[in-house]
Amino acid sequence: MGRSLVSQFLNLSNACPRFTSRGITSKPQRTFLKIRHNHLPVIGGVSSHRCYCSVPDTEPAVSEASSTSIKKRIVSGVQPTGSIHLGNYLGAIKNWVSLQDKYETLFFIVDLHAITLPYDVQQLSKATRDTAALYLACGIDTSKASVFVQSHVRAHVELMWLLSSATPIGWLNRMIQFKEKSRKAGDENVGVALLTYPVLMASDILLYQSDLVPVGEDQKQHLELTRELAERINHLYGGRKWKKLGGRGSSIFKVPEPLIPPAGARVMSLTDGLSKMSKSATSDQSRINLLDSKDAIANKIKRCKTDSFPGLEFDNADRPECNNLLSVYQIITNKTKEEVSHECRDMNWGTFKTVLTDALIDHLHPIQTRYEEITSDPGYLDQVLAEGASKAADIADVTLGNVYQAMGFLRR
Repeated sequence: MGRSLVSQFLNLSNACPRFTSRGITSKPQRTFLKIRHNHLPVIGGVSSHRCYCSVPDTEPAVSEASSTSIKKRIVSGVQPTGSIHLGNYLGAIKNWVSLQDKYETLFFIVDLHAITLPYDVQQLSKATRDTAALYLACGIDTSKASVFVQSHVRAHVELMWLLSSATPIGWLNRMIQFKEKSRKAGDENVGVALLTYPVLMASDILLYQSDLVPVGEDQKQHLELTRELAERINHLYGGRKWKKLGGRGSSIFKVPEPLIPPAGARVMSLTDGLSKMSKSATSDQSRINLLDSKDAIANKIKRCKTDSFPGLEFDNADRPECNNLLSVYQIITNKTKEEVSHECRDMNWGTFKTVLTDALIDHLHPIQTRYEEITSDPGYLDQVLAEGASKAADIADVTLGNVYQAMGFLRR
């Protein structure tokens, strides 16, 4: 969860009731929009992070829940590979902090997705704990959100296998990320998991009857696959067919909708303003890691790629690095675009880099301090992850039980 679109919308289907740890509660009928995408079927999911909407007939697409309404549910996650960097934080985790006040949220560390390519076995467990600690240090509140490790809820893998039986291989062969990553790794070094991880991503989302999935540009195709799989399973096994087997009938899965992150949240590389900041980039100079020291941050900003144009400005296609650095400054200082434009338009690069460096250090220092506090108490982190997994399993087990029943399996 640690790699999370919309094409044209046509056709309608109904959502299923929301599942809770106390069972099934009825919900008003919702209208869903089906994506058309040139015959391509439709998530922590799997870039370095992933980040994963249903819309009631009478409600706006994104609404704040009142004390009497049922909050919509969001799931998202980040992979525990490499270091969590500024792109992961500004593009996903920072947004989660505001989402947890408006929605029912589940944020998990997508460790199962981390093994789709060669990885450091000795570091996986530590990286998983470090990622969870950074979630909390960045402001995820466990009284509002469930934080857990993907592999600690076994229903993720079980549902993936059930979904795999109904996933046409042609759908997976058309996944762009598989083509790109398999080309880089070479066919002899590519495992089946790289091909099938979009099905696991679909399981991550559908397992929790998610309403909304935060997605970036590189995850749109995977969410389309998730939506198609939900509709396919609902068609093959839901409705009257399920009812004949003693089930509730209607839809088995809710069909999720995309939640597009705020503009400017896509952080680009420090060495190439046209490439996304990434954990997998060879040079550490290309990214600001959340745990970088003050000296490391200053050095990276000092050496980052700029241009020779006079002044600083947003939205000039010929100045991608300028737009990227100004956007980062805008987000971490909580200033408006207009305020930043006015403040920085006459600055030279030397002056602005100093201003940006100071702002980054000031913004990341409280996160780093909180991270050290959390990691110094392993028992606390273990408790948080155990409680989060328990809450998640209460929801996941209901969904998984319904799928087993609808597909005709003997009751356990």
